[in-house]
Amino acid sequence: MDKTVKQEETRYLNATLAAMQKAKDETINEIKRTNQNIDEVAKSWGDVRLKTETYSGIVETAMSIRQQQQMLSERENSKTLAQRRLVTLDKQLEKPYFARIDFSEKASDSGEPETIYIGLGSFSDGHDHFYVYDWRAPVASIYYDGGIGAVEYLTPDGTQEANVTLKRQFQIEDGVIVTLFDTEEAIGDAMLMNALSGESSTKMKSIVTTIQKEQNKIIRNTKSDLLFVQGAAGSGKTAAVLQRVAYLLYRYRGKLTSGQVVLFSPNQLFNDYIDQVLPELGEQNMVQMTFYQYTSRRLPKITVETLQERFEKDNNQTYQQFTALKGSLLMHQALLKYSQHLIHKDTKFRNLVFQGDVVISKQQIADTYYQYNENYGLGPRLEATRDHLMRQLTGRISSEMKKDWVDLAIENLSKQEYDELVGTGQVRLGDDEGEDAAANTRRAQLGPNAKEREFTSEKAERRFLAKQIVVRALRPLVRQIRRSAFLNINAQFIDFLQQLPEYLDLSEFDLTKEQWHEHVAVVTKDLKQRKISLADTTLYLYLYDLLTGKHGERDIRFLFIDEIQDYTPLQLAFLKFSFPKAKFTVLGDLNQAIFTKDNAKNLQNNFANLFDSEKVEMVQLTQTYRSTQQITDFTKAILVDGKQIDAFNREGELPSVHVLTSEAEMLVKLQEQLRENDEQQDTTAIITKTLADAKALYAALKDAEVPVTLIQSENQRLAEGTIIVPSYLAKGLEFDAVVIWEANRSQYGHDSERQLLYTVASRAMHRLTILASGTLSPLISAIPNTLYRG
Repeated sequence: MDKTVKQEETRYLNATLAAMQKAKDETINEIKRTNQNIDEVAKSWGDVRLKTETYSGIVETAMSIRQQQQMLSERENSKTLAQRRLVTLDKQLEKPYFARIDFSEKASDSGEPETIYIGLGSFSDGHDHFYVYDWRAPVASIYYDGGIGAVEYLTPDGTQEANVTLKRQFQIEDGVIVTLFDTEEAIGDAMLMNALSGESSTKMKSIVTTIQKEQNKIIRNTKSDLLFVQGAAGSGKTAAVLQRVAYLLYRYRGKLTSGQVVLFSPNQLFNDYIDQVLPELGEQNMVQMTFYQYTSRRLPKITVETLQERFEKDNNQTYQQFTALKGSLLMHQALLKYSQHLIHKDTKFRNLVFQGDVVISKQQIADTYYQYNENYGLGPRLEATRDHLMRQLTGRISSEMKKDWVDLAIENLSKQEYDELVGTGQVRLGDDEGEDAAANTRRAQLGPNAKEREFTSEKAERRFLAKQIVVRALRPLVRQIRRSAFLNINAQFIDFLQQLPEYLDLSEFDLTKEQWHEHVAVVTKDLKQRKISLADTTLYLYLYDLLTGKHGERDIRFLFIDEIQDYTPLQLAFLKFSFPKAKFTVLGDLNQAIFTKDNAKNLQNNFANLFDSEKVEMVQLTQTYRSTQQITDFTKAILVDGKQIDAFNREGELPSVHVLTSEAEMLVKLQEQLRENDEQQDTTAIITKTLADAKALYAALKDAEVPVTLIQSENQRLAEGTIIVPSYLAKGLEFDAVVIWEANRSQYGHDSERQLLYTVASRAMHRLTILASGTLSPLISAIPNTLYRG
């Protein structure tokens, strides 16, 4: 690079840093002034006089308090904004920008080219002079999408054309240009190689400096209702999607908040791994959860099958057929048909019980429910039934007031209870505890001089107290009606399963009616013990939502689903129903389907069928960046007819395969490998197949005084150094070095384990070691020996 060019770029860098430092100093002073203002407002609270003797005094006091609260809130908001700006400026001072492009608009080719610098965020001096443009700005797309010459880029006003004359990339550290070079490509291989050769960490990093052209299309897509991303392991699909979230929050600033964006991830461990990417980009994290968390939180009284239980369950052929059936779109269609059938008959109800007696029987509820004509859907029908039941309950108050238990309750009232009842005023059946609490607060504010209720006679007093007592006693029934607890959803779910053969052909899943009804008996037994599988959970909740007329969470605008290959079509249909206003971005690798396996092959088309075909876009990422060429070639060879995978040309050592005679010898070899990895300062993950294997290995290494951390729950955080992790918790993660523990015939002997083995092997960035005792897995022994060393 010409020395003069570097001098010119250094001058621009210094001017940018000086302007940023000035802005930082001003922001620090602003925070100091705001803190002083907050202190002054806090001190002025002493000037607020509490006037509670009269109603006008209470109003005046409330207005004074409100005014003080508003002043304090305004200053706190100003301080928060300034603090956020300070955090951004600190990051920008470290790395103000990473690229420069010179271009001219197509309409003004004869004019001087415009120069812009691109960084993590925009920075201007406040006079419309931009030193740096945000990487998410429309014009910055030129940097990612093309080389030198004519390019097109999207703006809110449509497609624009430009002519690029210079594309320059920078590596800036501590205010000094370490590297700069010009390139004709979107992202030069030199910059990408530098980013990929680094060490792994317990947190995923932003990729804004190395976004590839195909990733940029994912990030900036705003038209599709469904964006389906199929990407090989290590292709950067998850990283690209996180940048997509940041882009959407920037693109729809003021109209979209991070709380309106939801990410479904494979496990909580992965959530922890990615939770710094958006803050690094200056955005708040979106809502992150697993499908298990989303469903189980809605069933607090039922234990939902965990990720570990799901993985380690004995999946015999018949069980897999049941699972395939429950996750199919045919099951989805059957569920919708059954729900429509419930408009006519077969809805299950519970008795409403008060004081040990049935006050409204389930037959009476059913008669009410089915008295409405067929134009009433399930939701309106249930709402009308609730209203009718509330009127029945209200009508019962007078008769209940005359009963002996009410007289006994009145006689046993303590003075405090009496005062509370008399002081509450008229309480309606629909009032709840929250309203009572507010009323009590208002009465407390009135003080001891408040006028007490007076009764014209003992009879009037008794009638008043009786009504108060009955209304309060009936409140649990009111809650049951409001929450539709008179629906017997457990019985309804079992009824659906029992009637299923009437709605679909079981033979399409190689099942007989006898096998199905035997399975339903097992599900019924589990449900009575308050246990349910994840497959049944989806059906259970979907049926409940259809029956109660729920319309889903309509505030959510964008929904992201990672590791889509481990979802069933029914689960995806349920999520589409549950988030009806959201645009979906789903991503995964069909080669890594460890739960759905063969069903993953048709998943892409099955899910796409739920959307308008004109609003669906499929993107395939074949280039993998995580692993070296040698590791990628080895992991590709595990697969048969897998999705296309192209390795990035980054050299490294061949994977090593060691077949030993015993577990003791494996343990010795493992310790040798760990010492070698430590010398190279590599983070190592020892990946076992099951949790039991992980615990046993951890105990053995602990006895040998080898420092290691056992990851046995998805709620743990990743730790520095060497970790042991079961296979199903390793999804989406990456490590400098991976050791696959016990890759023998008994652990990975069947073709059904092929995708699991590929998944764990493809976690390795720089070094892959495979240890086995006895006979090596046939999935590995079939790989050409030129792709590994023994």
